Amino acid sequence: MKFMKNQLNKLIILFLLIFSQIHGYSQTEGTVIDGIVATVGDKIILKSDIENQIASLKSQGVLVGNEEKCQIFEELLFTKLLINQAEIDSVEVSEAQVESEMNRRLDYFIAQVGSEKRLEQYYKKSMIEIKTEFREIIKEQLIAQSMQSTITGGVKVTPEEVKNFYNSLPEDSIPMVNSEVEVAQILINAKQSEAARTDAKERLNSIRERIVKGEQFSTLAVLYSEDEGSAKKGGELGFLGRADLVAEYSTAAFKLKNTTTISEIVESQFGYHIIQLIERRGQKINTRHILIKIKDDENEILLAKQKADSVYNLIGNDTLTFGELAFKYSDDKQTKNSNGLMVNPQTGTSVYDIEAMDPQIFYIIDNMKPGEVSKPVPAESFDGKKGYRIIKLISKTEPHLAKFETDYARIQTAALASKQNEIIANWIKGKVAITFIKISDEYKDCPFDNKWTN
Repeated sequence: MKFMKNQLNKLIILFLLIFSQIHGYSQTEGTVIDGIVATVGDKIILKSDIENQIASLKSQGVLVGNEEKCQIFEELLFTKLLINQAEIDSVEVSEAQVESEMNRRLDYFIAQVGSEKRLEQYYKKSMIEIKTEFREIIKEQLIAQSMQSTITGGVKVTPEEVKNFYNSLPEDSIPMVNSEVEVAQILINAKQSEAARTDAKERLNSIRERIVKGEQFSTLAVLYSEDEGSAKKGGELGFLGRADLVAEYSTAAFKLKNTTTISEIVESQFGYHIIQLIERRGQKINTRHILIKIKDDENEILLAKQKADSVYNLIGNDTLTFGELAFKYSDDKQTKNSNGLMVNPQTGTSVYDIEAMDPQIFYIIDNMKPGEVSKPVPAESFDGKKGYRIIKLISKTEPHLAKFETDYARIQTAALASKQNEIIANWIKGKVAITFIKISDEYKDCPFDNKWTN
């Protein structure tokens, strides 16, 4: 029985398909290979869809041979079949769901590269552009997931089924469980000095005055805006709704009545903006902006280090625990109220697979033992703020083969997935019989798990 190995490969492929859309499209931009390789109902799969995914997987160190290529193709066939059926069954998702999932995935990517600024630099796009470009992709994926949930939503496994499933696995099919960790932190951010804030404001105000006196907004955006993604397009962001923009920007932009008015200076988490309305269409607007960021103040960074050192020196005395120090001093709003304990955004728990940990933190905890606390180390948040963090390793497990007694939850999940796969396979068989599906000769010899043609 090869279920566990094959299923693990499929889960890896599916995970990367879901979380690598931006990477695949950005890296192959300008070299997209077109051509329809499959039709499912009225949905099509392009050769470029597959090539983008392959490029994304390879860039993350995944070896992609013919077997993996066929797995990617089959996942796309399944997704298109789900979406096609979702339209027939009127299955939909809300814009709020799409936005929430968009933010979750961006948080994941930001954690991988270290900061929002680095993500923008890597893709050569602003965060707003990244969101706009891939919103429809994520919407399709959510619809497919919702449709799949209607097929398998009521499926459960009993403890006896879980035990029978585990006992049926050959030894070489029992999965290896990676090291898992729980981590707490105290984050001290460098403050933005009044001098740096004043300097940024004055620079932007002088640009605004030049526009008011007649110079072209778009030209000055190209020359001076520090939003690298939009600057090259004259500061233009494209049509966006209120939820697509940070609150401060959204409020100011939607108040603009005409295309000749230039907003007053608007402050957001990214810095200072001035905004011009280009066009309004219903509940969406197209604007351009010029962003001037507040420069890092080396003296404030030094003060953050000194404060972090002082907090570190309090650790180990009998007055305050690490959690109490986090509550009192940490600038991380997400963890300070939970004793500094970090929550994995992918699972909603405090447990992280060590290989999926933020690289900034991984290198700190790699050689630590549970209960140990690191000295203050440099940190950079998703929006580019610099500072210092103190890390406490709460717990750490050793890599091991999954055991029924200690890894029951994992085995239960695998058993449930196996049962769901059987139901999905039967569903695919039924829908293939009544759905128009055409596959390119290039993929007809793939060793599919399901029969896709009659």
